[in-house]
Amino acid sequence: MKKLVLVRHGESIWNLENKFTGWTDVGLSERGIKEAKDAGKVLKEKGYTFDIAYTSFLTRAKDTLDYILKEMKINIPIESSWRLNERHYGALQGLNKAETKDKYGEKQVLLWRRSMDVRPPALSLDDKRYPGNDPRYQELSKEELPLCENLEDTIKRVLVYWESDIKPSILNGKKVLIVAHGNSLRGLMKYLDQMTDEEVIDLEIQTGNPICYELDDNLKPIRHYYLK
Repeated sequence: MKKLVLVRHGESIWNLENKFTGWTDVGLSERGIKEAKDAGKVLKEKGYTFDIAYTSFLTRAKDTLDYILKEMKINIPIESSWRLNERHYGALQGLNKAETKDKYGEKQVLLWRRSMDVRPPALSLDDKRYPGNDPRYQELSKEELPLCENLEDTIKRVLVYWESDIKPSILNGKKVLIVAHGNSLRGLMKYLDQMTDEEVIDLEIQTGNPICYELDDNLKPIRHYYLK
């Protein structure tokens, strides 16, 4: 049996302020820092060790991983990829969720947030929030740089990285930790658990609470559970 641990980053400043975040690079709140440290403590207490960790390009995930590893007192290779970034919320990024509901209606906002195939309003190329303006993404092609994404778009890019990097590491016997975001992890869990489009709508992932997947030799899930 193989194990894979997933952690959604701790609460961010914009989680606290109830804003759409997406690829906007914000830090952890005080609560988020505590959640990250607590995740490291519970992993250490339960005897987990890791050979490699994967995370996104975004500070809130990177910092969560750093706090976890410091609490565990381990030093392992870390691989970062934009493919593990949060879903790109396009022109919604930075808007208050409650105010957006008041403006567009709860039903429309729910579709933007949760549906598989509905994209939120897109950024324009001259918008300062366009990721092509960020040097971290300078190696991406224009086709890879999103103006907005639905969950299906997010899942596709996550699974490219799963197949190219993460899956081979697990099959080679490495103990893997992934620290990422609500939607990138929702996408991976949908794939692993063969969830329907309807089932994934209701999937909520707790911040800073490690999820352990027990996998068979073909990386098919046997079961998964939170550690705290």
